[in-house]
Amino acid sequence: MKNVFPEPIRNLPVADIPLKGIQAYLSQCDGHQVIFMEFAEDVDLPEHAHAAQVGFVLEGEIDLVIDGNEQTYIKGDRYYIPAGVAHSGRIRAGYADITFFNEPDRYRVK
Repeated sequence: MKNVFPEPIRNLPVADIPLKGIQAYLSQCDGHQVIFMEFAEDVDLPEHAHAAQVGFVLEGEIDLVIDGNEQTYIKGDRYYIPAGVAHSGRIRAGYADITFFNEPDRYRVK
């Protein structure tokens, strides 16, 4: 997998995210998390909900169904999933993003 993120990001703790083909780095704060993610494989995301999420697409594409509305996001796009809104999707191999989770314990350090 191509390294999208520079060394300071790759030196962050690795996030324990149970998805295949992911490399993810965790920036932890008291009230939220920022995850830097790269995907080497296609991944299907089952429908789920959690606190608010904002994603900034750096590479590749992701198909998201947010509250019943389907849209494909590509490099340069951003998406917003309000708190508690059901969503699902498909992440394509080569996808990379920066994702903000408005909760401090969405993921743990691996």
